[in-house]
Amino acid sequence: MEPMIAPVAIVLHSPRIAQNAGAVGRVCAATGVPLHIIRPVPFRLDDKALRRAGMDYWPHVDLRIHDSFIDFAEVASGRLWLFTTRGKRSHIDASYEAGDYLFFGNEPHGVPDEVRAAIPPEQHLRIPMPGPAGRSLNLATSVAVGLYEAMRCLNALP
Repeated sequence: MEPMIAPVAIVLHSPRIAQNAGAVGRVCAATGVPLHIIRPVPFRLDDKALRRAGMDYWPHVDLRIHDSFIDFAEVASGRLWLFTTRGKRSHIDASYEAGDYLFFGNEPHGVPDEVRAAIPPEQHLRIPMPGPAGRSLNLATSVAVGLYEAMRCLNALP
């Protein structure tokens, strides 16, 4: 069987919670998309909590580590879609293309201002939360919501 060509990739900028990064790794393994992690990261990538959340999926994750946003930007070949609570457009209104990167900040702070400024405002997306307590979603949940919508739009789901 030929390996699947990933329609998009996930990028985590400086994730802070090992369990969330592990759960994102599991989603990436299940969908066959690469996972880019931009340092700094306050946990070891072989951390027990990371492995537990990712279960036995880690050997199947196409994991790429970058020392900085600049290092990542030098190898990124597609558009960046920044998922942020400050986004003006819904994630379902984006026109995803093969090769795009779905970019997520860390749990408490999002992305630094210089990273936000490097991504055009029209590529800042939000996940609508109509509930009265809807401020933000867990990082792994946000990744799954965004990734499956992009894959649906690209006809990349079986």
